[in-house]
Amino acid sequence: MPTSMRALAFLGVDKAGVIDKPIPTPGPNDAVVRTTSALICTSDVHTVRGGIPIPEGRVLGHEAVGVIHELGSAVTGFDVGTRVAVGAATPCFQCGPCQRGFSSQCQGMLGAYKFTAQRDGSMAEYFRVNDAAANLAVIPDDLPDEKAVYATDMLSTGFGGAENAQLRLGESVAIFAQGPVGLCATIGCRLLGAALIIAVEGRPERQRLARQFGADLVVDPAAGDVVGRILELTGGIGVDAAIEALGSPATFEAAIRVTKPGGRISNIGYHGENPDSLQIPLEPFGLGMSDKKILTSLCPGGSDRLDRIFALMCSGRVDPAPMTTHEFGFDDVERAFSLMETKQEDIIKPLIRFT
Repeated sequence: MPTSMRALAFLGVDKAGVIDKPIPTPGPNDAVVRTTSALICTSDVHTVRGGIPIPEGRVLGHEAVGVIHELGSAVTGFDVGTRVAVGAATPCFQCGPCQRGFSSQCQGMLGAYKFTAQRDGSMAEYFRVNDAAANLAVIPDDLPDEKAVYATDMLSTGFGGAENAQLRLGESVAIFAQGPVGLCATIGCRLLGAALIIAVEGRPERQRLARQFGADLVVDPAAGDVVGRILELTGGIGVDAAIEALGSPATFEAAIRVTKPGGRISNIGYHGENPDSLQIPLEPFGLGMSDKKILTSLCPGGSDRLDRIFALMCSGRVDPAPMTTHEFGFDDVERAFSLMETKQEDIIKPLIRFT
């Protein structure tokens, strides 16, 4: 049996490349998965730019599916060879935050985000899964890898943004940015019954997908005042909820400005690369008394979450495959990562095939 594997790793600020590493071994409650397919996330790009301090040689990636290669001695209910997915967040489901219902904050702020941030990630030929009994999700036989892998982060995070918008049937929502997470938020808002979905996006290929995934209207930031346009489209009263899916101070402030009194602002954008603090505009925030809520979330983890997203895909209600604009073998993973850095070739998500 092989003892080493290839992995895409952080090699210093603004540097990533393929290296050889030992195949991980599982602890009693862990599993090791042999990767078959994975996606590259913009979060990986943020990390390589220095957004998260990690040591050189740390493996990148947190969106992967594969087959169980080895199980820890205490893990039951699974078999070697079973096809599984693992969420980007892998909570323990035993600590205080987990038991209070905030599993993404497992053992501390953002603590469930273990891949890359705390240990090797999953953009490798093999990866280790902590607390495997709770975090391994068996993929249905009729769900292909290229769809199932979207449940691990993009769909889960985007749906989390829609859930935190607390939409009621027939309400309106504005979604700032239609990258992969924003597009998934658009899908989630459609599933939750929003009557008016306004997507804010400038790239034509993403505008097209936004409409395909359920946006009723698309506002192009290059065309002028986004806030004014959204207020115009809603008769001057604003939307019931706004979702910030970019991670920009400007779009965060705009989300507050377009939300009506008593509305909700749901943040799923990553703000770690912003040099300035986020600002709350006081007048549209009612000087602090507008009854507006700001809610935030990290990708929820656990097998139950993935199982429910699988069910939506198997029923035909959700098909994330149009977001896959590029496919590569692992031999070309460095080029795929470079495209995600530059966003050239109209890339949205690159699928990496390991087999």
